[in-house]
Amino acid sequence: MTFGARLAAAMDQHGPLCVGIDPHPGLLEAWGLPDTADSLRDFGDRVLEASAGECAAVKPNAAFFERHGSAGMAALEHLLGRARELGILTVLDAKRGDIGSTMQGYADAFLKQGAPLEADSLTVSPYLGFGSLKPAFDLAREHGKGVFVLALTSNPEGPEVQHAIGSDGRAVAATVAEQAAQLNSGASPMGDVGLVVGATVGDAVQRLGIDLDRVNGPILSPGVGAQGAGPAELSLVFGNARRRVLVNQSRGVLNAGPEVEKLREAVIEASHAARTILR
Repeated sequence: MTFGARLAAAMDQHGPLCVGIDPHPGLLEAWGLPDTADSLRDFGDRVLEASAGECAAVKPNAAFFERHGSAGMAALEHLLGRARELGILTVLDAKRGDIGSTMQGYADAFLKQGAPLEADSLTVSPYLGFGSLKPAFDLAREHGKGVFVLALTSNPEGPEVQHAIGSDGRAVAATVAEQAAQLNSGASPMGDVGLVVGATVGDAVQRLGIDLDRVNGPILSPGVGAQGAGPAELSLVFGNARRRVLVNQSRGVLNAGPEVEKLREAVIEASHAARTILR
């Protein structure tokens, strides 16, 4: 089964929530955990236990594991393996993007079946050119994986690149969306190439001439709910593509820890809120 089909089924069954797993030092301290690789493993296990059967996917942020070197990467490997055991789809937030054999190496590391750091999907950066990501797209298709391409991010620096007009006369983000749409053409219920679009980007989608519904792929979106985006903002940003929005929630869930039951309550609440706000 393709990643797009698996994610669509998970969203239908569990709702559109994606739980971010971001064990940054301040959060570890708030949980009463030391800033160590062992704590990352404990942190991830608790979030996975709380999330199982209650959300569509989880999104571990590779940076917080990489900062602990090989021991941190072992904790990430454990988390990804445990998620597979629990049947939870993973979006590895690594934002990789390079050219040629280097991009192939990243794809092999994260999207190849049986790889130590195998994930169900990977976030990637298209700013060396969308075509530079071809090794990731090809391997994802071969192994039933997904790829989420940065398109319109909510950080204030994003427009410097994403809104810039390229040689084709279109904004960079619009070109990214169109190329993703071409890769997803004909896919049902949706394609494997998704976009990252912040829920707080305002009228940028319309102003830049982007048709998110045409993309026909999942849209990973931070910024929903606690970060400011409500029904009106979601209608403005996503329009008819709302049914394919995967809502990322990190702080709103993780701040409920460290007890698993409290975390599960927060996941259930966030999942209900995501369903409601995207109706």
